[in-house]
Amino acid sequence: MQKKGNKYGTHRVIEPKGVLPQPADKIDNDMSEIYDNEILIDVQTLNIDSASFTDIHNYAKQQAGEGASQERIEEEIKKEMMLNVELQGKHRNRRTGSGGMLLGKVAKIGDALKGKIDLKEGDRIATLVSLSLTPLRIDKIKAIRPEIDQVDIDGQAILFESGIYAKVPDDMPEKLVLSALDIAGAPAQTAKLCQYGQNVVIMGAGGKSGMMCCYEAKKRVGVTGKVIGLANSPKSTNRIKELGFCDVVESVKGMTPVEIHDLVEKLTNGKMADVTIVCVNVPDQEMPAILCTKDDGIVYFFSMATSFTKAALGAEGIGTDVNMIIGNGYTRGHAEFTLQELRESPKLRKIFEELYA
Repeated sequence: MQKKGNKYGTHRVIEPKGVLPQPADKIDNDMSEIYDNEILIDVQTLNIDSASFTDIHNYAKQQAGEGASQERIEEEIKKEMMLNVELQGKHRNRRTGSGGMLLGKVAKIGDALKGKIDLKEGDRIATLVSLSLTPLRIDKIKAIRPEIDQVDIDGQAILFESGIYAKVPDDMPEKLVLSALDIAGAPAQTAKLCQYGQNVVIMGAGGKSGMMCCYEAKKRVGVTGKVIGLANSPKSTNRIKELGFCDVVESVKGMTPVEIHDLVEKLTNGKMADVTIVCVNVPDQEMPAILCTKDDGIVYFFSMATSFTKAALGAEGIGTDVNMIIGNGYTRGHAEFTLQELRESPKLRKIFEELYA
């Protein structure tokens, strides 16, 4: 008889006792027996969140040393990922605190869940909860795709009763689905935040979440609104320009927060942004975003590299009254919403297939 588990997975927490799995320092990743309300998954691919993978990649380059080969750097990435799981029982980046999500096949369903969920053994699913709370065992890292933050492994994971997931649809490649669902919260939240006629600034517009947010923002603001895409590299700048989702695209690589403010002020005729969405995967984007936004406007920090301290104290320090929203990766219906975006926009689907599938 299977042991009874807690809905939120607290039965897997080793230390400190009494906390939920995400903030826990260590959780139990023994997959030999599952609890009655767990789903055991044979994992195929980990999609590491962008901020986390960027950090791991940079750390691996430092450890490998100057001039190291890509093969040597990938060995350091493997060591760092395996150490994360060895120390914590899950893949939570020890510096950024963030995780990602996974793609796999249902291996076993706990007795208490059988008949209560729309899954059966053998179904292919993408989890929609963070790897930073997911019990994970990595037996082997088979391939690393640094350009899309994905890592193929042999291993297993546990999805708790409260965990959400999406079945992989038949009309899309698995890797495409995984890449899109990893950032599903961003375009779905963008749809809720943006309104007709507004000025919207999207930082990191040429990245994975940025492209989807630009597409959704333009749908919402209409012909009288303006979507301003800010990108950080020539490649991403050209990419979002060619897609045509923004009214204006600017490269801001190397610009200071004040210079970015002055640019947005010029582009909006002094009105500034009603909504600013941050999709950049590196630190220190808090002040540029706040400076771009008008008083009583909204800043949506989707990036996991965001510092609450820098955002809160920074806004206070310059006397700016903006509404700041933490980038919750979940909003009701976000998975279906995001996959539908790919179906309705051939240009968006094409670029996602080229980059991620």
